[in-house]
Amino acid sequence: MANQLPPQTIQDRLERLRELTEFTENCKKQINDIFEMLGWSPDYREPKQEPMEQCPFDPNHRVPARSIEKHKASCRLKKLGYSAEEQAEMYDPSVCYDNTSVRNFTMDKSTQHQVILQARSAAPLMRMEGVFWQGQYSGEPVDVPQNHKRAVCDLTVADRLALYDHVISTLNQTKEAAPSSNEDLYVDLVSKLQKNEEQNEPKTKLELMAEMRDYKRRRQSYRAKNVHITKKSYTEVIREVISVHSEELSRQWREEEEDEEDEEEEELLRSQHSSHRLDERRSESSGSRHSHSKRHRSREQSRDRESRKKRRKERDSRSPDDHRHHDRKKKKKKEKDK
Repeated sequence: MANQLPPQTIQDRLERLRELTEFTENCKKQINDIFEMLGWSPDYREPKQEPMEQCPFDPNHRVPARSIEKHKASCRLKKLGYSAEEQAEMYDPSVCYDNTSVRNFTMDKSTQHQVILQARSAAPLMRMEGVFWQGQYSGEPVDVPQNHKRAVCDLTVADRLALYDHVISTLNQTKEAAPSSNEDLYVDLVSKLQKNEEQNEPKTKLELMAEMRDYKRRRQSYRAKNVHITKKSYTEVIREVISVHSEELSRQWREEEEDEEDEEEEELLRSQHSSHRLDERRSESSGSRHSHSKRHRSREQSRDRESRKKRRKERDSRSPDDHRHHDRKKKKKKEKDK
């Protein structure tokens, strides 16, 4: 009986429990009202999260599994020091060689370094004209350049030549080992197509391709309009060709004659126009001379008149003694003249 709680404590706990239940119910009601106002549902479930993978070049990168390959390529280039502009200019050429017979070669860092070392060991120790010596090859391994700028900066001329020779020799070896897939180019299609009409065998793929090729060689106009030519003899066809050429030549001669006549008419018009201009200039010059002579004469006449008037005024202004003296001088001159 000593372990039993007093009735007051039990009632207090029940009262607290009732208050808590009322508070929780009130909170639920408020939350439901908010959901209804926003149009949400309390039964929201978080969607299934896409699986993530860690980037091998940067452990801090976690990328979705569907885009991990693309991220690895860009992250690798970024770690090698390529900027975003350089990455934007890069294109993956492997897409061009899918489902084709074009041979390709992928160079990695170890193969590149091994090729350069082999070329360096085969090169002479001292400088020689026309040959790369060992000092012109790079000794330390470098990453495979992904663009032309990095290839020129990281690799020497000797390194690039050695890599080129290695790629060419490798591709030539694969070409010799691979079977020839161009057998259709050396098949005599004419002999295959010249079969008897009695044979009812189905046509092969090569025969169908040859027929389609010959059909495409003909133009649509030739297939539709050459019926009237095939029904004529060789002499008639040649005659029509000659008539067409003769008509074309006659048309050209006519045009040339018309052009010559037009040029002659233009020259005549030009000469007439120039002669008319000369006549006008001459008439203008003669008129100007005549008018100039008239003006000169009128000026001389006016000068004579003015001089006469002056003389008369002088005579009128003289005294009678001056007149007598003047008359004596005149008589003396007359006597001397006699």
